[in-house]
Amino acid sequence: MDSIFHIDSYDYQLPEAQIAQEPTECRDGSRLLVVDGVAGITADSKFADLPSLIRPEDILVLNDTKVFPARLLGRKESGGQAELLLLHYPDSGGGESESFSFLDDHQAEVRGLVKSSKRPKAGSRLLFGTDLSADVLAILDNGEVQVLLRWQGDLDEVLNRYGVMPLPPYIRRDQGEAESDRERYQTIYARTSGAIAAPTAGLHFSDQLLAEIKGQGTQLTEVTLHVGYGTFAPVRAVDVRDHLIHAEYVTVSETAVQAILRAQQAGGRVWAVGTTSARALEFASVSGRLEAVSGWCSLYIYPGYTFRVVDNLITNFHLPKSSLLFMVSAFAGYDQVMTAYRQALALGYRFYSYGDAMALVRK
Repeated sequence: MDSIFHIDSYDYQLPEAQIAQEPTECRDGSRLLVVDGVAGITADSKFADLPSLIRPEDILVLNDTKVFPARLLGRKESGGQAELLLLHYPDSGGGESESFSFLDDHQAEVRGLVKSSKRPKAGSRLLFGTDLSADVLAILDNGEVQVLLRWQGDLDEVLNRYGVMPLPPYIRRDQGEAESDRERYQTIYARTSGAIAAPTAGLHFSDQLLAEIKGQGTQLTEVTLHVGYGTFAPVRAVDVRDHLIHAEYVTVSETAVQAILRAQQAGGRVWAVGTTSARALEFASVSGRLEAVSGWCSLYIYPGYTFRVVDNLITNFHLPKSSLLFMVSAFAGYDQVMTAYRQALALGYRFYSYGDAMALVRK
């Protein structure tokens, strides 16, 4: 096996102090490591200086997915505390899928992960309030459960009442979430509910920064990829090519397609804000040309993949041995990415969701 496909090649040691527990005071106040593959240089910069990298003829592609409070804290009907992480918003995707079926206005089958003192059994019930419960229908082989979620009233209101933001486990919170997480673990342009993790590269954009980018003539467009369990599911395969990635729902509109094509025809570069935007665009071009699409995406990107649409990528620093690190290595080259990670570690960059970012420039 070529070492580039061995899982251990994507390991690195991260001091706990460099795992960001809180966002920066200002969204665009984070640092930015610019990895310019064209010029062959790496520069320590500020995210607020991003506009200097972007040309007027370029286009910036954002993921407008919205994180919903998917962690439900409750108890088992038989007694004892229980926590249910919903792996999908009950109607993200707009209909029946491999992961759930939307039954009527007040119940839906959903897959989830349960944390409790004892593993729940099929037929058991989880209670979160008088107007929200989940019946365990099946225990699945991968540790997930299939539940029938039942609620009364407006689903968004019910989830906001009983749910908390599904922060990654490396962000430590005594009460599940801090008051600020509802705002800061969400991009300012989030509008389509369905994600159980934030598209973290987008967290750095402030209204002022986006206005500055648009003010210099650069076009912005949006796609939707509802970030799901596949983003943080552990990779157990020794050969990264053997990893099976979870499907995530993607929508790329005709409006977005035409905006990107116009920018390309004008000589502009396509900047993907985050691996999720990049994956959505690549999924929309599997036929060989960029097309509008709405459906479940199982596209798995690792070294050897040839990108069709994305020229440059803005992304955070990802966990060791993660599928996102494989994807970034496919985009910018394994050696260049791992060298950049070592530089970021030495420079004291903050890692993961609330951490700093990198700009990978290929064109």
